[in-house]
Parts: sequence; structure tokens; C-alpha cells
Amino acid sequence: MASVRKTDLSGATCPIARSLSDIGDWWSLLIVRDALAGMTRFSEFQRSLGCAKNILSARLAKLVEREVLTLAPASDGSAYSEYRLTEKGKALRVPLVALRQWGEEFLFEPDEERLGLVDKRDGLPVAPLALRAQDGRLLGPDDVQVSATLPEAGTVPDPA
Repeated sequence: MASVRKTDLSGATCPIARSLSDIGDWWSLLIVRDALAGMTRFSEFQRSLGCAKNILSARLAKLVEREVLTLAPASDGSAYSEYRLTEKGKALRVPLVALRQWGEEFLFEPDEERLGLVDKRDGLPVAPLALRAQDGRLLGPDDVQVSATLPEAGTVPDPA
């Protein structure tokens, strides 16, 4: 069986393509999900995910290489190591919540049991994420377009 080579999209101008190149496979996203839930050890990730050790090891190494996770001595002083989310890794919380909410809306039957995301303080479900304009207006799919931005200012260049 021929091996499939992934295209390297790390230099793409599209932020979605570049993001998927960095962390886009499902195992990596599930590892980050579990790390956001407090898991830190290889054995915890393996027990949660049920994937082969070699796959988990490769994905953890890539996430460390991409600075999504960092490897540190165990906080309990044992000989084990722990994987901890970096700020870059913690920032994946919002896209993962968006993916979760999309899945809740489109991939479950109304009466089907699912894991929900609730606010720790009052136990209420997290409100749906929404795309908003700079002035706070709610934006729909027809209200946005892709346009080149200038890196230093984050502004859109004049098309004229």
C-alpha cells in the first residue's frame, strides 16, 4: 500500500489552511480537547482516546514541536512527564467550542444524549458562539468576505 503524503500548507496565505497544517488531524484536536479538560499524562490521553501508542506519541511530539503543548517534569515529583498547554494551545479553546457547537447542531438527533459544555459558575449551557463585526453587529454568512490584510495593522488594503 502506497503511503499518502500530506501537502505542507504551513506557508499558505489562507489562515484555515495554515492552521490545519499545524494541528488539523483529529487525534491532535482530541488531545487538545483532553488537555483543556485537565489531562496531562500520556496514559491519561491514551485511556481517553484509545488510540495506538505510536500514533499518540507522534501526535504529542508534533504538538510539542508546534508549541501547542510543552513537556515538563511531573508536578507530583514522580519520574513521569506531563504535557501542558501553552498559550497557543489554550487559544484553541474557542475553535474547539465552535466545532463542538456545530456538531451539537448538525450531527445529533434532538433527543440523542451528548456531552454538553456548561459554565462552571452556574451550570448553565455555554451560549452559542457568534461572529460579530467590530461594532458588535451579528454577522451572517453573506455579511463577510475573504480579503487580504496587512500584517502590521490588520487592515484591509484599498482595492483601488
